[in-house]
Amino acid sequence: MAAIGLLLALMLAQRTARICGIPSAHVWNLCVIALFAALIGSRLLLIVMNWHDVVRHPMWLFVLATVHHPLLIAAASCIGLLAAYSYARAQHMPVRSTADALAAPAMVGAAFEQFGALLAGSGFGTAAHVPWAIIYTHPLAARWSGAPIGIPVHPVQAYAAIAFLTLAILILVILPVRRQRGDAAGVALMGAGVVVFVTEFWRDWEGRGAVLRGGLDGPQIAAIVLLLCGALWMIESSAASVGSAERVEASHG
Repeated sequence: MAAIGLLLALMLAQRTARICGIPSAHVWNLCVIALFAALIGSRLLLIVMNWHDVVRHPMWLFVLATVHHPLLIAAASCIGLLAAYSYARAQHMPVRSTADALAAPAMVGAAFEQFGALLAGSGFGTAAHVPWAIIYTHPLAARWSGAPIGIPVHPVQAYAAIAFLTLAILILVILPVRRQRGDAAGVALMGAGVVVFVTEFWRDWEGRGAVLRGGLDGPQIAAIVLLLCGALWMIESSAASVGSAERVEASHG
C-alpha cells in the first residue's frame, strides 16, 4: 500500500508541478532523490543506533525495511526534506512553489501509508466498543507490529488515512487559486499537524513516548511543531509576497 501511495504521489506531483509552473522533470528527480535519501539515511541511522545488536545478529540487516517507529519516521522525513531542499536550491527551483507542488502528493502518500498500516496492524488503535471496530487475528500482526489479537480496537489508521485524503483534495482545490506562493504547503503542514494530533487520542500509546506525564505523546509534540511551522511558513510567504509586490511597484515607479 505504501508503494502504491508512492507511485500515485509521484504521478500527481507531475500534474501539480505544471499547475505551479515548475518543470515536472525537476519535481520527479527531487522526489526520487528525497525518497532514496530518506530510506537509506534512516536505515543507516537505525544500524548506528543498534550497532551492537547488528554485530551479534548480522542477518537482521535483511529485515531493516520492516522496522517502523515514530522517531524513525521523523528522522527519515528530516533527511528527505534536507535532500529535497538541497536539490531544489541546486536546480534554482522556487522553494515555495515547489513546496506547493509537493503538498497534495505528500498527503496522498501519507494516506496510503496509513491504509497499509491498518492492514498490517502497525500503529494500532485503542480498545473500542463501536460498530466499526476491527479485530486483528493474524499472528504476524502481533509479532511484527505488536497489535493485540482478538481485541476490538479503533481503526485509527483509517481515520488518519481519510483525513489525509480529504486534506489532499482540499489542497488540490485551492492550489490553482491560491493568493500567494506557499499557501498550499502551509495548509498541508498545519492540516497534517491537526490530523496527527487528533488521531493520536485513538492510538495505543505503547512505544510512542509519553510526554507531560502522559498528557501527550511524541507524535503529538511533533504535530504541534508541524502546526507552528505551517503558521510561520504562511506568515513568511505573506511577507515575501508583499515584499515582492513592493519591489515591482518601486521598479515601475
